[in-house]
Formats: sequence, C-alpha cells, structure tokens
Amino acid sequence: MGALALLLGASLVAGWVDAVIGGGGLILIPVLMSVTGMPAAAVLATNKVAAVTGTASAGLTMVRRVGVPRATWAYAVAAGSLSACGALAVSLIDDSVIRPAIIVLLLAVGTFVALKPSFGTSEATPTLTRGRILAGVALAAGVGFYDGIFGPGTGMFLTMGFTALFAQSFLNSAAMAKVINTATNLGALVVFIIGGHVAWGLALSLAVANLVGAQIGARTVLRGGSRLVRGALLVLVVVLCARLVS
Repeated sequence: MGALALLLGASLVAGWVDAVIGGGGLILIPVLMSVTGMPAAAVLATNKVAAVTGTASAGLTMVRRVGVPRATWAYAVAAGSLSACGALAVSLIDDSVIRPAIIVLLLAVGTFVALKPSFGTSEATPTLTRGRILAGVALAAGVGFYDGIFGPGTGMFLTMGFTALFAQSFLNSAAMAKVINTATNLGALVVFIIGGHVAWGLALSLAVANLVGAQIGARTVLRGGSRLVRGALLVLVVVLCARLVS
C-alpha cells in the first residue's frame, strides 16, 4: 500500500507538471522504475496511459477557456502519426546521439527566453498564413517523432515553437501544445498496447491520479497566465539539462 501511495502521489504531481509546461514523465518514470521493477518498455507504456489521460483532461479545460486555431487538429494528427513512428523506431537510434543535441537545444531555448522577457507576452491574434500553417505541421510532426522516440520536454518544445511561429502568448501556445501532446502520447501508446507492454491495473489507477493533478495544473495555468508558463519553462530547462547530463 505504501508503494501504491507513492506511485499515485507521483502520478498526481506529474499530471500537474504536464499541465503547466510538460515534463511529468521526469517524475513518474523514475518512480515507476524504482518501485515496480518492471521492464523499461512496460514502464514507458504504463506512464503513457497516465500521461495521455491527464494531458487530454488539461487540454480540454484549456481549449474551452482559451481556444485553439482549427489548424491545431491537423497538427495533432501529424504529431500523433509521427509519434507512433518514433515509438517503432526507438531501438534504431542511439540514445547517446540524441542526448547532446537535446541539451544544446534546451540551453538555447532557456537563454533566448531569459534574455527576451517580452517573448510570449503578445495577446494579438496571429495571422495564419499558408506558410505558417505548413510550418506548424512540420513542427508538430518533428516534435511528435521526438516524443515517440525519446520524449522529455515535448510540451515545452511545442509551446516554444508555436509562440515563435505565430507570435502569440505562451498561454495560447500552451493550449495548442496540450492538444498535440495528447495526440503524441496516444500515438506512442497505441504501439505499446499492440506490443502488450501496458500493466493495465496499475496504469488505470495512475491515470486517475494524473487526471486530478492535470485539472489542478490547468487551472493553475489559467490563473497564472503567460507569466507562469514562462517561469515554468525556464525551470524545466534547468531540470531537463541536469537530468540529461547526469
């Protein structure tokens, strides 16, 4: 019971973190690995059940309050499809190749946001030109593949990308990111389900806890706005870099 309580608590906190900026897997996955002793594929698959539930819940809450462009749903399809491809290809790409590239990208993102306080504060409605929409599809597909094959910081990369691409606020980008991150989690989860890796009894319990945390997190974001997302993004950059270097 103590181990289950620890897992449920970790899932709840992970749901909150995912809803605010993304990166909840950094909390739940290590706890799953240390407490359950399950194989890595089972840990990732079980985490995805919780993540897709919480992220979808947070996304629904934010979309109702903030709204997203229609193109977001096309981005979600592209991202989900590429996430499934990434999950299938996970054994083909060496982790030692991905880690250094992601660390450099994270440091670049953190430095840019820290040195440009005005970034992500615009409340203007972006002009969705054809070029920007196509660029959004490419962004969603690329990040979706990354989520299927590696994963940490998916929500953050989507939020940053959409903020830069559409010159909109972090809050609007975060709402879009939740929709697309739900699709990437679902795409990878389908592959894991087909492979028979999900520990369903535990996964469903964790999903409930993650959903509760995600709802709290979504309301936290809506109250805190773009300023909160910006702060959370910078914290996540530091945490992810420390995690990847260790």
